[in-house]
Amino acid sequence: MTAITTETGTDSLILDAIRAHTTSENPSSFLALNSGNSVFTVPGVDGVVVYRRTGRWAVQFGGPFAAEGDYDTLLDAFRTYVRDEGLSLVGVQLQRADAERYAARGCVVNQIGASWAVSLADFTLRGTKFMQLRNKISRALRNGLQIQEVDAAEVADHIAVIDKAWLGSKGGAQQLEFLVGQIGGPAQARRRLFSGTIDGEPVAYISYSPVYGSRAGWMHDLSRRIPEGSPGLMEAINAHAIEIFRAEGVEWLHFGFTPFTGLDAGHELEGHSPAFQWLMHALWAEGAALYPAQTQLSYKQKWAPDLSIPEYVAFDGPGASLPGFAHIFRACKAF
Repeated sequence: MTAITTETGTDSLILDAIRAHTTSENPSSFLALNSGNSVFTVPGVDGVVVYRRTGRWAVQFGGPFAAEGDYDTLLDAFRTYVRDEGLSLVGVQLQRADAERYAARGCVVNQIGASWAVSLADFTLRGTKFMQLRNKISRALRNGLQIQEVDAAEVADHIAVIDKAWLGSKGGAQQLEFLVGQIGGPAQARRRLFSGTIDGEPVAYISYSPVYGSRAGWMHDLSRRIPEGSPGLMEAINAHAIEIFRAEGVEWLHFGFTPFTGLDAGHELEGHSPAFQWLMHALWAEGAALYPAQTQLSYKQKWAPDLSIPEYVAFDGPGASLPGFAHIFRACKAF
């Protein structure tokens, strides 16, 4: 059994796994390539487990990206490895197929949120339900917004300007990691970046990551804007990207995972924690200081998503652990 980090040249190993092993249909799987992740493998077993160690916890991203016949072997080996290291295991952004297999092993599994997706085949911004969205886009364009698909290396200074302003508006918050995309690094060549300028000055950008599986397409990932900029910047950039994607025959645009959203008792598995289920609903209502879920969902719902995909958290132990839950956010550098 082997545990290694992405800095040791495992990008191709991870990429091969997330492209080939898509049974769980995880739309955020490309985040496995984020720098700073650790990767667990077993000789002779086709697949990888991606995780981060924080404190005495191993925080796993998604389920194993593994061949069907090797999934259980890899998962059981990883659980053993974590215990032998003196760690506790929590898995996040598990899809339903993953969640059922963790629950079958006695893990406590709860819905933690949802991801959202729009079918692009017949997508149009016409109609009354998109009137406000069209108005915001028009306002940004009237204010001089110019949108281009760009090479990240060529606009690094622009990205830095926007990031500094955006993070400054959040009270000097750190860059989030792990469950959020990044710009740069070896995986950048597979992402797409759309940038907006007004009078030549950078004002906003959206990075899109590839999605594999039966709902292949792109995921609206990392996005930032100048806080005092024109209304409608993000909407205009995303609408521009959608038209390009549709012209290319892309079938799905994913909006990624938002914790505490899309919660439904019907999504819960047998053996879930009612107390943790209550906590998720409470954080949806009152947890903006931890994560602005309502603001994030409001933006996603502007695009009238066709799918809400439940996502899960699994605690490898007798109960749902609040320290384990907290370490998910610690792995993300949220605090």
